Amino acid sequence: MKCIGSIEELEKEVHKSAEAGFMDADLPEDFDLHRPYVDDVVLVSDSGKKMMREPDLIDVWFDSGAMPYAQWHYPFENEETYKANYPADFIAEGVDQTRGWFFTLHAIAVLLNDSVAYKNVIANGLVLDKNGNKMSKRLGNAINPFETLEQYGADPTRWYMIANANPWDNLKFDLDGVAEVQRKFFGTLTNTYSFFALYANLDGFQMEDDNTTPVANRPRFDRWIMSELQILIKDVTSFYEDYEPTKAARAIQDFVNDQLSNWYVRLSRKRFWRSEMNEDKKSAYETLYECLMVTAQLMSPIAPFYAEWLFKNLTEGKEGTPESVHLSLLPKADENKIDMALTDSMHYAQGISSLIHSLRKKEKIKVRQPLQKVLIPILKADVKERIEAVEELIKTEINVKEVEYVDDASGILVKNIKPNFRKLGQQYGPKMKAITGIINNFGKDEIAAIERDGNFEIEVEGEKINLTLEDVEITSQDIPGWLVASEGSLTVALDITISEDLRKEGLSRDMVNRIQNLRKDQGLEVQDKIAIRYATSDEMMSAAISDFADYIKSETQALTLEPNGASGGEKLDIDGIEIDVKIEVVK
Repeated sequence: MKCIGSIEELEKEVHKSAEAGFMDADLPEDFDLHRPYVDDVVLVSDSGKKMMREPDLIDVWFDSGAMPYAQWHYPFENEETYKANYPADFIAEGVDQTRGWFFTLHAIAVLLNDSVAYKNVIANGLVLDKNGNKMSKRLGNAINPFETLEQYGADPTRWYMIANANPWDNLKFDLDGVAEVQRKFFGTLTNTYSFFALYANLDGFQMEDDNTTPVANRPRFDRWIMSELQILIKDVTSFYEDYEPTKAARAIQDFVNDQLSNWYVRLSRKRFWRSEMNEDKKSAYETLYECLMVTAQLMSPIAPFYAEWLFKNLTEGKEGTPESVHLSLLPKADENKIDMALTDSMHYAQGISSLIHSLRKKEKIKVRQPLQKVLIPILKADVKERIEAVEELIKTEINVKEVEYVDDASGILVKNIKPNFRKLGQQYGPKMKAITGIINNFGKDEIAAIERDGNFEIEVEGEKINLTLEDVEITSQDIPGWLVASEGSLTVALDITISEDLRKEGLSRDMVNRIQNLRKDQGLEVQDKIAIRYATSDEMMSAAISDFADYIKSETQALTLEPNGASGGEKLDIDGIEIDVKIEVVK
């Protein structure tokens, strides 16, 4: 057997064969090296014998296994490039490639370099229908990929597939899920960018990297979201490095939906509405810009087209930026910007707000209706400090006048406890009955201890068992005039009594909401000033508008707010009260 590594070598061998009379002539310039033409080539052995090509082939997968070398034309050239990229960080293919490509890559690598060809491998799972069945045209459950891409786009489809299941798991593909990702994640992120772009263009804001407000000097709310952003960078970077794209997608999605859009932007809107560009407004712009920019970079491996669009929009006209998000470096987390105390405070604010909103929904009390007080039982002094740090934000978010902290042992709240039967049953099986008896006999001291410490030790049949908050369910009884809700170690009690003053303030907030809707319906711009006229026979509504006139005008960009003269306006129903309202743009 003779090995030939180049066309030049083959030509020399054919020339020898021609001289020996085994072939009629040398190779023509346009000779095709593929079968069947190569089968006509005859060579001469070192002993002068005639050699024909062996018709039996080595496994064709070895052609694929040669890919790491063939792609760089190594060893003939590109040695430095080859060595810089070999062995590969990872390869991804279906599990059916195990005997084929996965094996031959390593086999050739060991033969040539005594090395592996790649460091990690991801074997893709199957794409099934939404019920977990194999897709089949015969069954009518097959999804047309081209129609899906046409309707929803490549990035939402890819994001859904990666966020919904690990690449190595089978995926139950549901078009409703793709639509939800398109709406909830991409829609939310687009709306967040549009909000930024709208006000940035109105104010002529331009991000200047060398002239930004130091994060340490920014308002607390900005420092919090910047802390969350650094935590996101750390988490997503770690997930990518560990080949966990599903965790990365979910972390980015949660940050955009829960932290950036639903919390930071929603509660910062008034800062962008201010007419003057003061330090607070500048800081808000810079903070939101950085969050959007980093989000574009972090999501780019999963949503390359959308990330490019977002990156291009943010960097348009900005000197010194890479041409593409894919040519920029993934950001590195700045540990100095991470403030865990502030993060804890904001998590308490979010938890308390979520509980209060659930109570309002249960009692059908709108968020626009102010309430007087919320009680928060406190188990630890540091928890009170964390909550006090964001108390004003909590009051604004849940629309209450006061937050009062009470000692959980004060007796104001009566708590009940019961086992989490499902969790304890799975873990302790036959001992479940004994554990249930102990938990059912817990008094207020034991309940307070497990809430305070997060765990409580009991002894069952001579075995010590450490119960956690996940092993039990703690509820609080409502008290007259209050609603109570609990989650984990956090409990709140909401005063649901609505006084006349609170009722009037609630009506004024409803009035603002309806006027804002009228502005929107009439296509008014954000900066347009208006005059408001109204007419109502309801004394409570008249008093509400009179008492809160300045607030209504400030919120709606109104220069005047006058009774009567509302003919030709809109007839509105606010909490069962009829009122005519007319708005006109003031030139």
